[in-house]
Amino acid sequence: MTLGLFVFGMDTIAYDALTRRISWRHEQSERFMARAASQFAGPGEDSISISGRIVPEVTGSYGAITTLRDMADTGDNWALMDGTGRVLGWYRIDRMEETHADIMAGGLPRSKNFTLDLTRVK
Repeated sequence: MTLGLFVFGMDTIAYDALTRRISWRHEQSERFMARAASQFAGPGEDSISISGRIVPEVTGSYGAITTLRDMADTGDNWALMDGTGRVLGWYRIDRMEETHADIMAGGLPRSKNFTLDLTRVK
C-alpha cells in the first residue's frame, strides 16, 4: 500500500490491520402523523485506520513515523493505493497515535505501536 510516495513495507512500516468505514447520507424531513421522509443525498464520510507495530530489530523504521508526521504537517491530500494498484481515493492524514512499548535503558522503546487515521477528500 502507498500513501502519496510513502510505501508501507517491511523496511518502513508494515501494517497489520486496516479498517475502512464508509457511510452514505440520507436527509430526512419530519412529517405529521407519518414517518420522516428520506432522500438519498450522496456519499458520506470515508475513513481508514491503519495500525501496526514497528520493531526495528525485525521490521520497520522509526524514521518512517517521522516521515508520516511530516506529511501530515503539510495538510496536503495524498493518493492511497492498495497493493494491487487500485487507487482508493485521495486522503488526508487526520490523526496519528503512537505507543512506545518495551522500554529499554535510557528510555528508548524497543517497539512502537501506531495507528494512522485517514479521511477521504476526493
